[in-house]
Amino acid sequence: MKHKEIIDKMKLEEKAALLSGKGEWQTWDFARLGIPSMYCSDGPHGIRKQAGAGDHLGLNPSLPATCFPTAATVANSWDPELGEEIGKALGEEASVQGVHVVLGPGLNIKRSPLCGRNFEYFSEDPYLAGKMAAGYVRGIQSRGVYACPKHFAVNSQELRRMAMNAVVDERTLREIYLTGFEIAVKEGGAKAIMTSYNQVNGTYANENTHLLRDILRNDWGYDGIVITDWGGSNDHIKGVEAGSDLEMPTPGLDSARQIVAAVKDGKISEAAVDECVDRLLEAVLTLTKERDIPAEFDKKAHHALARKAASESAVLLKNEENILPLKPGTRVALIGDFAFDPRYQGAGSSMVNATELDKMAELIKGYDLVLAGTSKGYIRTGEEDAVLAKEAVDLAQAADVVLYCFGLDELSESEGIDRTHMRIPQNQISLLESMARVNKNIVGVLSAGAAIEMPWHYCLKGLLHGYLYGQAGAGAMLDILTGKVNPSGRLNETYPLRYEDTPAFRYFPSEERNSEYREGLYVGYRYYDTSKVRVMYPFGFGLSYTTFEYSGIKVDESGVAFTVKNTGKADGAEVAQLYVGMKDAKVYRPEKELKGFAKIFLKAGESAEVKIPFDDKTFRYWNVRTNAWEIEGGTYRIMVGASCADIRLEAEADVAGTTEEFPYYTNRMPSYYSGLIQQVDDKEFEELLGTPIPSGKWTGDLTVNDAICQMYYAKSAIARFVYKKLTQMKKKSEDAGKPDLNILFIYNMPFRAIAKMTGGMVSMEMVEGIVTMVNGHLFRGLGRTIGGFFRNRKLNKKYVKEITGK
Repeated sequence: MKHKEIIDKMKLEEKAALLSGKGEWQTWDFARLGIPSMYCSDGPHGIRKQAGAGDHLGLNPSLPATCFPTAATVANSWDPELGEEIGKALGEEASVQGVHVVLGPGLNIKRSPLCGRNFEYFSEDPYLAGKMAAGYVRGIQSRGVYACPKHFAVNSQELRRMAMNAVVDERTLREIYLTGFEIAVKEGGAKAIMTSYNQVNGTYANENTHLLRDILRNDWGYDGIVITDWGGSNDHIKGVEAGSDLEMPTPGLDSARQIVAAVKDGKISEAAVDECVDRLLEAVLTLTKERDIPAEFDKKAHHALARKAASESAVLLKNEENILPLKPGTRVALIGDFAFDPRYQGAGSSMVNATELDKMAELIKGYDLVLAGTSKGYIRTGEEDAVLAKEAVDLAQAADVVLYCFGLDELSESEGIDRTHMRIPQNQISLLESMARVNKNIVGVLSAGAAIEMPWHYCLKGLLHGYLYGQAGAGAMLDILTGKVNPSGRLNETYPLRYEDTPAFRYFPSEERNSEYREGLYVGYRYYDTSKVRVMYPFGFGLSYTTFEYSGIKVDESGVAFTVKNTGKADGAEVAQLYVGMKDAKVYRPEKELKGFAKIFLKAGESAEVKIPFDDKTFRYWNVRTNAWEIEGGTYRIMVGASCADIRLEAEADVAGTTEEFPYYTNRMPSYYSGLIQQVDDKEFEELLGTPIPSGKWTGDLTVNDAICQMYYAKSAIARFVYKKLTQMKKKSEDAGKPDLNILFIYNMPFRAIAKMTGGMVSMEMVEGIVTMVNGHLFRGLGRTIGGFFRNRKLNKKYVKEITGK
């Protein structure tokens, strides 16, 4: 132990209290021991330290901070160094605001385009996600602040996220859902990790010994702290046993009393408590050391960095007849509500109070274009407005080129709710089609944090996708449209033709309690490539104002080398991507998998040799029979290209194997060997899992781990009435175009979270009383709840006096 001297002086009650939050964002402090408080803050793409009372859903205003493009945007840059630069700025702003732990970045895998929080996640590919996250982590931690990658692990949906069980096989778990975290830990050096709300194969992530001890600490050598998501603790005793160090936000002292009682009853050793306390003390004492911290950060410099990030992350998807870049003096009409009020970030706990906000309608006057006029054109919340639409169509008719700003509205993407489809609001598309009838020269500027369907793409000659581009993105879009910047973004995710084509279509989000990951390894391009499914835009795709030629591939045991030449007339950057595959493999695998990439800037006519090294992840697979990473011996295809569907160079590499003990029987797993995994039956999924499929049905009485929305099944008429009213309130907020995040959170949270999110007002005894009432035993439950309230208040006062002397 690093801090044995302090721990020896601590009372058991102080140790137990330290392992839970004191407030919404702070840890407990103990003046007599010289232990200060540590402050956490949301911050995947900007610091969200709240000025007043803290909440975790972005409801109360926060201090002004730079709103950088979201992770889903910056991942399109394929540039970990840019991520590191943004991380440094985030770390600096955190320091200035007195924040010690930045709760981000988010690097869960985009299993389905419908996950409501995809805007906060990097990619459908774990290698790209991990490399980008490692860059952020290095940058944040270079400023004396901890980064806290999240949500560990297998968090791919918002629906009932606190009461859902992810059923996933071990190989898919390791190769797809954990590899990004592994890179963030090993290469980024992350000092904090946040656990996810959900269960993984029947055990809550925060108390999952396999995740936290076997893999995170033992396999990866992680020695940092583990923090629960806010309200994500199920059983604090089991959490501490598994090595989860800090329960947040403010469960009061009921959790601490449980730890004290468990130690005294011999259910958990004090040594296990001390282990967590030691790690947490290391974090608190390291982060709160006195150091020179600037009084403020350079807002203009950070705004400029946000603009640079947006410029390097925007993806040019379409450029027919080279309509872009716009020629000087082009007469343009700027149309779309997003030009006036940009859609530049997502909703929920990541919402940033931007220091300033650029708008295309204001900035366009500073460019060498003739502005024919501007029009909002549509109502962003989806209502039809014939007057607005006619104004826009008339304006479109009077311009040489229409710049149309459109995309997903705020209701479409938010923490706490998954999307129900992949479409853009119909009123925006109806307007686009009307304008296309009077003007063929339309350039779309798209804003969205996740993949969408594009059956309307024929209406556009040009399409620039800015994703959610942050506070300075409007200027970045205009720079690209006018040729001041050559677009170099490449898609971090596949854009399918339609939602029904997606691999998890039949399995997402979940059926009752279980979310079954029957598609296995076949996420995103791994599925589309292997199963030969046509897509709108492939993973890694993006256009440029110049062209690049690849040649001279050479492969040796250390990696691959080749030459890239800029053969066009404009300077620009190319993202060269390395994919690896193996024909006729004994161990099933996707046709190709990303194993490396390099972003290189070349002047017109310039060429450069590019080297992409092989690493420990290039040829490995997880062998469920040997329970280890293995390499299948044989001849591998080494593919280099401009996207997963645009392979320019190919070579072979003979690689020695590490075992002849293979994990699968080919004839028992035809879907996985073919990649046709849209209808995997129970028998084959059980073969993949190696265990029977667990039951996820809701039967009998509700428990403390069931979600409040499940009161639909309650035996109590009062509980069913509460469910009905909550559902009505939820629908009303959605119909109004602005989801109520408090209602969404309450709707999907389990009963146990009431005890974890109320600052000590509610104990687990009271929660059990509430559930008893829900299950139809009103008076018995009411008695337990009321009695529990008075007992909890009395015990809390006693505990506070014990640890503070007050």
